[in-house]
Amino acid sequence: MKTKVDALAAETLGDPRWAAVLARDAGADGRFFYSVRTTGVYCRPSCGARTPRPENVAFHATTAAAEQAGFRACKRCKPGQPSLAVRHADQVAELCRFIQGAEQPPSLEELADRAGMSPYHLHRVFKAVTGLTPKGYAAAHRAERIRDGLSRRGSVTEAIYDAGFNSSGRFYETSRQVLGMTPTNFRAGGANTQIHFAVGECSLGPILVAASDRGVCAILMGEDPDALAKDLQDRFPQATLVGGDAEFERLVARVVGFVEAPGVGLDLPLDVRGTAFQQRVWQALREIPAGKTASYTDIAERIGSPKSVRAVAQACGANALAVAIPCHRVVRHDGALSGYRWGVERKRVLLEREANR
Repeated sequence: MKTKVDALAAETLGDPRWAAVLARDAGADGRFFYSVRTTGVYCRPSCGARTPRPENVAFHATTAAAEQAGFRACKRCKPGQPSLAVRHADQVAELCRFIQGAEQPPSLEELADRAGMSPYHLHRVFKAVTGLTPKGYAAAHRAERIRDGLSRRGSVTEAIYDAGFNSSGRFYETSRQVLGMTPTNFRAGGANTQIHFAVGECSLGPILVAASDRGVCAILMGEDPDALAKDLQDRFPQATLVGGDAEFERLVARVVGFVEAPGVGLDLPLDVRGTAFQQRVWQALREIPAGKTASYTDIAERIGSPKSVRAVAQACGANALAVAIPCHRVVRHDGALSGYRWGVERKRVLLEREANR
């Protein structure tokens, strides 16, 4: 005969939130809280305390609800305070603003002192939140400033100094990494830059692959090969587009092979160009494992900008490297497929292939 204890245990075991408690899932923190009848304490899902017996557990939507039910906050996980992940995200967001406002990139030691952490710990936390190291974030931000400056300033020199480089020589040492070409060529829309490209066919239709001397700079899908070539030309209006030779065709074949069978992997040098924010989003996308998905909200939280969901969606839409930067793995919060630059049906097929690889 089923006892009351058995019934309480069965109720907890049948609740999907129990799995998050067992896993000490920090991603569930803030979504709910659980209390333990035998201790009179309520905790966040990630609490490291000993796992309670399921018949003693109850779930609560808020801390207020748990306290109203007569439970007190756990002194170990402090559920009434922001979670460690949220505190880290807030600290990193403040450091990002500090980096953006600094004339020169701050040192790791300076940032660590400002955050009250050791340099080693800050380096780990910063990369976990943004997908970039502090040095990488500062470099991406300066790259964004130099691109903006070259588009607006009267001279290359003015743009270089306004972006925080203390000498033009130092900038020119890194200009190809920052811009993918010389500053003069960048201002001229890619003049004197060669981009090789070729259009192949896959089960999803025509696919265009283009590469600069730094790496693959575009993977575009669509219905019309001519439209894909025009899209590439619009991106690099003054660049010299060169049809791919036999060696380049093999590169295209590798990309097509990855589209058809995601399990083979795609390890190619990429020429990724975007703002600092876009770079953070795209890095987070590349960290989503094949066969898995994440919501726009998830990505916003991972990069430390939980309120930037719309901007994350825009960054996904600006991605020109289909499959290499897997924006198809981003779905709506309810799991539904949302807009995809290359068509929702292609997105559905890619996700199905990855799930069945």
